[in-house]
Amino acid sequence: MSNYHIKHLEEYYQVFRKSVRNPENFWEEIAEEHFIWRKRWDKVLSWDFSKPEIKWYEGAQLNITENCIDRHLRTRGDKTAILFEPNDPSEEAEHITYKQLYERVNQFANVLKDQGIKKGDRVCIYLPMIPELAIATLACARIGAIHSVVFAGFSSTALSTRINDSECKIVITSDGSYRGSKTIDLKSIVDEGLEETPSIETVLVAKRINSEINMKEGRDKWLQPLLDKASTECEPEIMDAEDPLFILYTSGSTGKPKGMVHTTAGYMVYTAFTFKNAFQYRENDVYWCTADIGWITGHSYIVYGPLANGATSVMFEGVPNYPDWGRFWEIIEKHKVSQFYTAPTAIRALAKENLDYVEKYDLSSLKVLGSVGEPINDEAWHWYDTNIGKKKCPIIDTWWQTETGGIMISPIPYATPTKPTYATLPFPGIQPALMDENGKEIKGNQVDGRLCIKFPWPSMARTIWNNHDRYRETYFSAYKGKYFTGDGALRDEVGYYRITGRVDDVIIVSGHNLGTAPIEDAINEHPAVAESAIVGFPHDIKGNALYGYVILKETGEGRDQNNLRKEINQIITEHIGPIAKLDKIQFTSGLPKTRSGKIMRRILRKIASNDTSNLGDTSTLLNPEVVQEIMDNVL
Repeated sequence: MSNYHIKHLEEYYQVFRKSVRNPENFWEEIAEEHFIWRKRWDKVLSWDFSKPEIKWYEGAQLNITENCIDRHLRTRGDKTAILFEPNDPSEEAEHITYKQLYERVNQFANVLKDQGIKKGDRVCIYLPMIPELAIATLACARIGAIHSVVFAGFSSTALSTRINDSECKIVITSDGSYRGSKTIDLKSIVDEGLEETPSIETVLVAKRINSEINMKEGRDKWLQPLLDKASTECEPEIMDAEDPLFILYTSGSTGKPKGMVHTTAGYMVYTAFTFKNAFQYRENDVYWCTADIGWITGHSYIVYGPLANGATSVMFEGVPNYPDWGRFWEIIEKHKVSQFYTAPTAIRALAKENLDYVEKYDLSSLKVLGSVGEPINDEAWHWYDTNIGKKKCPIIDTWWQTETGGIMISPIPYATPTKPTYATLPFPGIQPALMDENGKEIKGNQVDGRLCIKFPWPSMARTIWNNHDRYRETYFSAYKGKYFTGDGALRDEVGYYRITGRVDDVIIVSGHNLGTAPIEDAINEHPAVAESAIVGFPHDIKGNALYGYVILKETGEGRDQNNLRKEINQIITEHIGPIAKLDKIQFTSGLPKTRSGKIMRRILRKIASNDTSNLGDTSTLLNPEVVQEIMDNVL
């Protein structure tokens, strides 16, 4: 994307102004110059947020895998497309070239066709981070099947809910998975999940841990023998621009998960454009995003965005602390990683450990550091900047969502001056607005409000599978004519955005709106504190009061807890003001988190409010056992 490789701030503003003045022209130019189309579009954009109905590149025809694989074969056939780094460092890394990826995707696509899968069918993928996961998603896209990847840490209940919601015909899984020193029996989770899933006809099983598993006669088939027999040629299915590419479930703050539907052309254009610019990717760079493909980050920035740019994308099976806390840094040194994209949760965990784990590795190949999943707090930002980037690598603190498909607000390396805890400026083509409680847009700087987007962008989700009413209700009903993100944000004196947390995490105490993120940032600066989470609970006088859950570093364990509570409130008073002091502070060994590292504040709110009658399904949490510990020690 040569002409849209933004290199300095002035250029960013020029491109941004152009993208807002004439969005259709802007996105048309990018689509025309950087992709292969089987048929050109009749219309760049038609939209109506009241319905809501959004169509990009209407009438165009394409196949996303031709753009991610086939077109690179002539010039990059022998270049590594996917670099697979296994869980166990003594197992050799696997370099899959574009040519090999082409053949393996086609074989997989032919296997799916042999199993009766055709355009529009839904395919559930429940696999660990092994090459088959990336290959299976691309194989679906090759034949026009709609993939629904379910993170392989989810429970059997979560799996069957998602299968039934979109009526998948087939599940692709493996005998098991490795996670650090543990092995996980994935196949039995699948068997349990499939007890009540009438739409499933076939289960394809990849071998990973070579364990003894139960294979159900007539339903379950080993994948490898089928791949071995399949042809390495498979004509790509020609898709319309607005045909669904995938469904990805995101947990709502209430109720059942929402199957966000992403379509083909706009998603491709936007993920490719943002990948190129957010990471400043150059031809021989090695790029590594540590997410799982089970999340949107993995879809957009391990598979589709990087491959559309002909990049080398690292896929890591393991965890940051196996065999020890130096694993990430060892991989960066080993593969000379240029761009590294991870979550604040991981950074905070790594920052708690001895610096020797970092210092024994050569990280000089790094050029750009990224952060994703939640706002990165000040302390973690500085640790990352100093120890990993050696103050030479810009940190891109990227704000976006499953629903947005791609990065929405983020610094552009070497162009946007960074500011800790700020996502900074919107990407070209993104038009944010801050709204007040009365639905009016708040103009000017040094303001805060609810973050909305007032104009469509190509990769936005088009609907919730089988539930368009819920889509309209959730995202388009709060503010007329705008997409509501559910997040609060502030805009500083130069127009930089800082995400202040979910709006349902904005707590009104004595008439003051308090975002949880700044309070947590303050608490986390206490030398004894590793992590914290703040929720509101009902209070007779203030309406709401603040309840803090605090995880201590080892250094805080033996200390007088009442003194610690005073010190924590003192820091909050200094940083934010006495209004933000916590009424209750509970020390705990952990916080309930989703697999992607988000703190489940809904559960914490209920416990703080002594309302534990219905905590919902906690089995899909990363650490369900911590919920009981918190309940047992509630103040």
